[in-house]
Amino acid sequence: MEQVPIILAENMTKAAQWLNTTFASFDSAILDFYYNLHKGSAGGFFDFFFKNFTLLGEDGIFLILLSLIFLLFKKTRKVGAGMLGGIIIGALFTNITIKQVVARPRPYATTELFQSRWLEVNGRLESEYSFPSGHTTSAMAAMTPIFLFCKKNVSWLAFLFVIVMGASRNYIFVHYPSDILGGIIVGGLAGLLAYLIVRAFYEKVFPKNKLGAFVMNFDVRNIFKKAK
Repeated sequence: MEQVPIILAENMTKAAQWLNTTFASFDSAILDFYYNLHKGSAGGFFDFFFKNFTLLGEDGIFLILLSLIFLLFKKTRKVGAGMLGGIIIGALFTNITIKQVVARPRPYATTELFQSRWLEVNGRLESEYSFPSGHTTSAMAAMTPIFLFCKKNVSWLAFLFVIVMGASRNYIFVHYPSDILGGIIVGGLAGLLAYLIVRAFYEKVFPKNKLGAFVMNFDVRNIFKKAK
């Protein structure tokens, strides 16, 4: 993999410069931690695990498919609708709006140190901009409705997926830790908004018409029962 040209601070947007300056110590400390994991005795395991886990967030495909499966069943339809809505809203916020405005370069495009570590650990090019993390946004946007719609004593475990996804993006040096925090905040807001929309439809819109009743009560398993 060829080296990527380093982008100087003066060529960045004001927002990107502010993020790089404000979170410099925070970002460096956590990226150092993950690099030390890579260099440690268990580095081979972490390399394999994080490089493969991060693929679950590629273009939100895995989470979209999971939400569509939930939509097929009456008991999980609210969750599926909330997940899908959250992913869509999160993508609009992050990929179409914030990333383009902030235009923060990836870590490997800002310093030779981060670039050398990226080449050693990963070396895979990503889309141009870094803040906030799209993978983390979609993960948080999908997991938030799960937490809000399901029993809290168990559903909080969904956020472990978000934590590991964020860690995977830092481990392979394609995001700053502050990008992950940004993704958690944006994804959380997107998931909350989707949850409120779905709940409003179930409480105020669907009960008033036949189409809504169909949406609430349809279950794909009934099709197979009738076929028998």
